[in-house]
Amino acid sequence: MKKLCILISIFVVMVTLFASTTSYSGTKYSVYCANDKIEVDSRDFAQMKSARGSNTCLVKQFDYSSDADSFAKKAGGKGASCKCK
Repeated sequence: MKKLCILISIFVVMVTLFASTTSYSGTKYSVYCANDKIEVDSRDFAQMKSARGSNTCLVKQFDYSSDADSFAKKAGGKGASCKCK
C-alpha cells in the first residue's frame, strides 16, 4: 500500500511538472501589412489598426515569434513593401 501511494505521488508530481512546462500562454505573433510595409507584432488586429491606421491588414498569425519572423523574411523581410488586398 505504501508503494502504491509513493507511485501515485510521483505520478501526480510528474503530471503537474509536465502541465506547467507545456502551458500555453495564448500569445499570438502576427505578420501584418501596415502602411505598405511588413511588420511582425504580438498585438491583436484591433490594437495594430489603432496604432497604424486603417491601411493595416493581417497577413498570417503564428503561435511562435520565430515562425512569424521566418514567414516575414520569406515575404521580403520586416519593412519590405506589401499591399493590403
